[in-house]
Amino acid sequence: MQPESLETLRLTPDRDILHVTLNRPKSRNAMSLQMVRELQQVFDSAESSGEYRAVVLRGAEGHFCAGGDIRDMANARAALGSASEDPFRSLNREFGRMITRVNHSPLTVVAVLEGAVLGGGFGLACVSDVAITHAKAKFGLPETGLGIPPAQIAPFVVKRIGLTNARRLALLGARFDGSEALRLGIAHACHDDDTLEEALRETLEQLRRCAPGANAMTKQLLLQAADCRNGTELDALLDQAADDFARSVQGDEGQEGTMAFMQKRLPRWAE
Repeated sequence: MQPESLETLRLTPDRDILHVTLNRPKSRNAMSLQMVRELQQVFDSAESSGEYRAVVLRGAEGHFCAGGDIRDMANARAALGSASEDPFRSLNREFGRMITRVNHSPLTVVAVLEGAVLGGGFGLACVSDVAITHAKAKFGLPETGLGIPPAQIAPFVVKRIGLTNARRLALLGARFDGSEALRLGIAHACHDDDTLEEALRETLEQLRRCAPGANAMTKQLLLQAADCRNGTELDALLDQAADDFARSVQGDEGQEGTMAFMQKRLPRWAE
């Protein structure tokens, strides 16, 4: 996808990492239907290009994402009775498809969380692989205070922080800062103005030491492991993992990694 075709996102390639900025600052980067669709298109393009190992998600002008766009809700209400499918359902489900798409991307997803991290933005943070938050970021699930459920993000919040904490946050509509997000496990690191960018730089340096193909395979394995419900499923997953391991050891990355270790040098992907 060409950056000039995007209206709600700003793309900044940095070698093998694509920085994606949610770019609707006048609405604190609220998640419009157009942004939802553009995010899916960007992930499709980034993966198919083979150029990138990771995507960094952040918001323009000090906010990550303030949730859904109220104008889309108004448009859905205006379409009631004239559409073949309930427009509210279609709008909500499209966000669910996008967040599932991001969750299962083979690319490593790094989220930089600042300002408002609410509703859909909260959900997007919960499907990142690495989340770095500003200490003064404001997190919350405000949906129930608006008379609606956090319909599409609830499963991802539960996966991220567990059922007990998800119940409390969703049913109270609680607001909290970056340090609490760190304690809950939504974020992996909490920083202030002086150290946030340095933390992102160090994270990307660490990421580049890992083989891109091995990372993609590992992410898939971890996601599948989280969904194993019994011993039979686990045995099948371990069989698959052994096949993946054997293929990796004999592949380009496995051979290069082993040779680099023996020669006491960086592998090609980390140079």
